[in-house]
Amino acid sequence: MRGRGPGGARGGRAPSAPWSRLKPVELDPLESMGLPSKGDNRLLDFKTQERYYTKIVERYMAFCSDAGERDELLRRFASLDLSPTINTARRPIPDNVKPPGPWQDTSKTFTDVLSALRKLREGIVASKRTDDFAIQAYLFCIRVSVLVKHPESYHPAILHLLRRIQPLHSMTTVELNEVTSYLVLDTACRRNNLGEAFALRHQYRLKDSKIDAVLDALTHDNYVEFKRLKQRVDGHRAKLLEYAEEPMRRHLLKCFGRTYLSVDLSFLETCADSPWARLTAEDGVGWELDGSKVVIRKVKAR
Repeated sequence: MRGRGPGGARGGRAPSAPWSRLKPVELDPLESMGLPSKGDNRLLDFKTQERYYTKIVERYMAFCSDAGERDELLRRFASLDLSPTINTARRPIPDNVKPPGPWQDTSKTFTDVLSALRKLREGIVASKRTDDFAIQAYLFCIRVSVLVKHPESYHPAILHLLRRIQPLHSMTTVELNEVTSYLVLDTACRRNNLGEAFALRHQYRLKDSKIDAVLDALTHDNYVEFKRLKQRVDGHRAKLLEYAEEPMRRHLLKCFGRTYLSVDLSFLETCADSPWARLTAEDGVGWELDGSKVVIRKVKAR
């Protein structure tokens, strides 16, 4: 007579009844869809695209509502770290560490949103959709990914919107100017290609005095004017200007080093828009502080 396996089942086979009592796995609605490029064709259907877009917007709006105050929302945007690819999985949480609350892991929240937007964009491209919904979805993707400084999302979206959708289904003048301004600023500030930025401005006939002033400040390495303009543009454009902020400040400090023997500390901090502690710790300034004076170079005695 054969012995019974664990649990009393013949031949070591586990009983099948307990499986029916397992709870079904609850999938995140944003993660339930796959990439069309990987063989998941559900997002080729227009109605499915629209329902999925609604879920993405709801997730984003819940994040914004949870932040409450505007300053807290901006702080959360500024604290995001999306440097890894948007499909990178999170490391497992140790047993002795309490898992984060639903909105504490802001990077994970936006990783999910950007990943879902990529799936939606692929579905729109694969289905050759060029209607009002396609424009709306692409504008939302561009605006969100600009705010979190994720060029891997907003740059290809801008190019597809301008090169593929716009010629077949026109955006409004306001929308076209908005998207074009993002492309021009991204080219000038992140990609550091002023020549191409001017060419794009001419190609798309962008008429915007603030964009013109930013390009002029970049051309002349005018960091003081650049900082003033950064405070005058909207939040999306200010995010794109951040790409050029550090290189512009470094150039300013080099100009100080070549021009002055010493300067007032307050004058240096005002021009650099940065306190002395940050200039020494983050910008590598090795000048000597003598009271309220910054000694840049000492005259050698003959």
